[in-house]
Amino acid sequence: MPHDSLLTRLTSAFAEVPGVAAIVLGGSRARGSAQPSSDHDIGLYFSAAGPLDTDRLLAATKEIADDPAATAVTPVGEWGPWIVGGAWLSVEGRKVDLLYRNADAVVAVMESCRSGVVTMDYQPGHPHGFCSAIWMGEIAYCQPMHDPQALIARLKSIALPYPRPLRAALIQRFQWEVLFGIENAEIAIMHDERTHIAGCAYRSLACVAQVLFALNDRYLINEKGALQEAARLPLTIPDLAEQANEVWRLIGAGALAPACEVLRKIDQQLKLLTF
Repeated sequence: MPHDSLLTRLTSAFAEVPGVAAIVLGGSRARGSAQPSSDHDIGLYFSAAGPLDTDRLLAATKEIADDPAATAVTPVGEWGPWIVGGAWLSVEGRKVDLLYRNADAVVAVMESCRSGVVTMDYQPGHPHGFCSAIWMGEIAYCQPMHDPQALIARLKSIALPYPRPLRAALIQRFQWEVLFGIENAEIAIMHDERTHIAGCAYRSLACVAQVLFALNDRYLINEKGALQEAARLPLTIPDLAEQANEVWRLIGAGALAPACEVLRKIDQQLKLLTF
């Protein structure tokens, strides 16, 4: 991991907090695709045997935050079972997101994913939903900053190499929904339900991204930018990004049926890759 004084400072601040078993750098900065303005996503892993001391975490956070008086950390579980909890901070003028992860829950989910069992749950901030395989991807792509018990190293052995049963499960889970979304959009055209049509189109395109990532043995950990990244994968649909842009241009212009026609073309091209 490249040297970064901010990461060193964050690691020093949180490593001694009771319950912090491991600290990782995640998100686009871990994957090497960050922009200068990208957040620093910091994962804090704990276990049931050593629960996270959020009072001590708050104290540690206030010591490094640009605005200590406005700094807060959530209880464990505040952000739901998948995002769990954390904090939004500014440190040295840079955005830092803290995210909690219960290592026991992560292990159980990863073992299920490795055997080809995935779930999809409603989650604010994830308009396509939270796919359980995201936790696999977080581990696969994260860069450990503090891992004294080799927890992250052990978890990486579950996530890598990419499991074949997971690949099959994700394709089976999401491929059928591409056409299903298109057909629902076409029904809604008769009533000019544009919000519903746009929602169906989004779900269809999100499912296309899920399938393409799986075909390429790549973890999809965030919908943001996923379709554009899918368009650059080795096994992909020609001109995918341009076709997706055309879908939204047509919907914006009120050309709803032609937009669905483009989506049907994308679906047909995807089927050629999987059959």
